Amino acid sequence: MIDINTAKSNLFSSGFLNVDIDPTLDLFEEIKMLKKKKNAIILAHYYQDAEIQDIADFIGDSLALAQKAEQTNADIIVFAGVHFMAETAKILNPTKKVLLPDLNAGCSLSDSAPPELFKLFKYKHPDHLVITYINCSAGIKALSDIICTSSNAEIIINSLPKDQKIIFAPDKNLGAYLNKKTGRSMVLWNGACMVHEIFSLEKILKLKIRYPNSKVISHPECEENILSISDFIGSTSELLKFSNQNDSTEFIVVTEPGILHQMQINNPNKLFIPAPPNNSCACNNCPHMKLNTLEKLYLCMEYELPELILDEKLRIASKVPIDRMLKISKENGL
Repeated sequence: MIDINTAKSNLFSSGFLNVDIDPTLDLFEEIKMLKKKKNAIILAHYYQDAEIQDIADFIGDSLALAQKAEQTNADIIVFAGVHFMAETAKILNPTKKVLLPDLNAGCSLSDSAPPELFKLFKYKHPDHLVITYINCSAGIKALSDIICTSSNAEIIINSLPKDQKIIFAPDKNLGAYLNKKTGRSMVLWNGACMVHEIFSLEKILKLKIRYPNSKVISHPECEENILSISDFIGSTSELLKFSNQNDSTEFIVVTEPGILHQMQINNPNKLFIPAPPNNSCACNNCPHMKLNTLEKLYLCMEYELPELILDEKLRIASKVPIDRMLKISKENGL
């Protein structure tokens, strides 16, 4: 192994610990021992690789992960997800150490809303409340009134008076879907997720012909042409629940294919088909989510690096709209 000072010196040039690992190590067992030794918890998003989901203490969508981060008694939170998720954990747990296996695990949707530009956009609509999808930076959260996830967005919007003017950011597709669902006319920031924007309608329709009894289930971050041919639309956790409860045995899944691992575990006799993108790939992986690996997870736990650090003023400002979200969610049984 390598000493901690050498490990630190190798860290930030690449965003993760660049350290050789003994190939004979059983990483699953090593990670289990480190969790116990350091009183650490691993939170993983459904879009992580299967082996990371299998070693995690808790797997969920953005809302469930935020709630779990708020409730944990662990000293160390290891977030197997992307940067904004680790930020959310740190916002809710200022005294805990929050680790992210690869600091470069960002988010195309989050990157589509730079705080300095969004601040100018907000000033142009001074009488609007800002509801922001959780897939955004701490800087955007600090400019928001309420945070939401795809699981609770409709409930949060409906908790406000009908005449309340709203800015919704950063996902324009989710915002348009919610406008349709709630009958609102929210002002939408022009942001989008690269994964959910490039699904191919033509290829999905061809899959539907091949599997005529299949259900098309989609995340609301997808474009309207995809949503219009979907049998069910919902957050990652809602898609998982639908696939568990629906009588169909075939599903075309229009979201990041990491979710298929849990679907298959829960339903071994059902067929889950990842919807293809509008390119030569068979499925539409999020390149940011997939930056996290089992090796990086082990190293970050061993050396407690990279650590997510937040400016305290920014943390306090960004916590207010998250607390509002968690309160509304709790009041509505979510």
